[in-house]
Amino acid sequence: MKKWILSVLSVVLFISLVACGPVQSAASSGGASSQSSISQESMDASLSQVLPSEEEGLPALKTQLDNSWDFDAPENHQMDPAVFEALHAALPGSGIHTMVTVKDGVIIDEYYEDGYDENSLFEIHSSSKSFTSALIGIAIEEGHISGVDDLVSDYLPQLLEQEDTRKHSLTLRHLLTQTSGLEWYEWGSGYSNWNEFRSAENWVEYILGRNLIYEPGIVFNYSTGNTHLLSAVLQAATGMTQEEYCRTHLFDPVGISEEAHWRTDPQGIADGGNGLFISARDAAKFGQLFLNGGVWQGRQLVPASWVEESTSQQNPGPGGSTGAYGYQWWIRTHTTGEYGTYATPYPTASYDTYFAFGHAGQFIYVVLELQLVTVITSSCQSSYAPRPYFTDYVLNAYMGE
Repeated sequence: MKKWILSVLSVVLFISLVACGPVQSAASSGGASSQSSISQESMDASLSQVLPSEEEGLPALKTQLDNSWDFDAPENHQMDPAVFEALHAALPGSGIHTMVTVKDGVIIDEYYEDGYDENSLFEIHSSSKSFTSALIGIAIEEGHISGVDDLVSDYLPQLLEQEDTRKHSLTLRHLLTQTSGLEWYEWGSGYSNWNEFRSAENWVEYILGRNLIYEPGIVFNYSTGNTHLLSAVLQAATGMTQEEYCRTHLFDPVGISEEAHWRTDPQGIADGGNGLFISARDAAKFGQLFLNGGVWQGRQLVPASWVEESTSQQNPGPGGSTGAYGYQWWIRTHTTGEYGTYATPYPTASYDTYFAFGHAGQFIYVVLELQLVTVITSSCQSSYAPRPYFTDYVLNAYMGE
């Protein structure tokens, strides 16, 4: 082990010395953020001589070294730089704190409101749900969970103590698609049980105790409570907190900052439906991971089948302009499917888009056709307020056919 550490340190020192050579900045080159006299191939070859395989149970240092973003000019990726200049002029005073746009795997544009930068953490509210969904998919792949049609009671046996026996048939699919049938008031205006939920001594017991007002699997009713049950299931199935499982299977492999973290309920179960704190750049990595079909640096982190299934339309959602619903992802498409044309295209540029969406305007947009990811963090009074900055600027910046 000591010999391995010394070998790694030697390679790191070698890389550091070479990196002090000629460097060309992005500002002067209009290309990638830096170029050094050492080739990527040489670095990979040197690292491969000393790094152990992941099967040996030692850190994958090469992956950690390769996880920083590259940068490039918009025009090199068929995106109009003038549109981004107009975007930056329009954003101050909008309530938007950050916008990060990735095209073809590189950052082509960033905006940070005064007081924020690339290291700032943001509570992304319900955009957290899409991360929790990904973790469920990973847990299924690993065999901790058999599948989406598993009974919730298999993992939370206290559900069987509920007098309404219809609850006993609740499945993970019902939670993932927001069709549990449990009484919940969160979407739209009017009465909300949000504060009652958040102040409960035991969030899981509170959720399980809600009246069943619809048969499971029939009616979409948006509920952070459903997602919180998924977090409880994940913890019960894996024997790890969601924080630990997420860090091991998702955050560390894609190089997400150690500062990113989950808030928890009074019992230490992650607030999987609302409680993730993360930077905009790191949130963009999550979007890029899904755009890549769950692959990061050649490694399949999220099963490709789960990426496809969770970002496909599972039901029509709540109706209106928000879109259809998958497994804790939102979908906007102009195609006609099982439910008809229920998710209209964006008015100014029509591309199939799926996205994570959170209170006060937190978005992670993924547009497969354009190989594009855009992250927005904000504190807007209306959660929809940031949307035009994506549709009217970012989408319309595309100069391709």
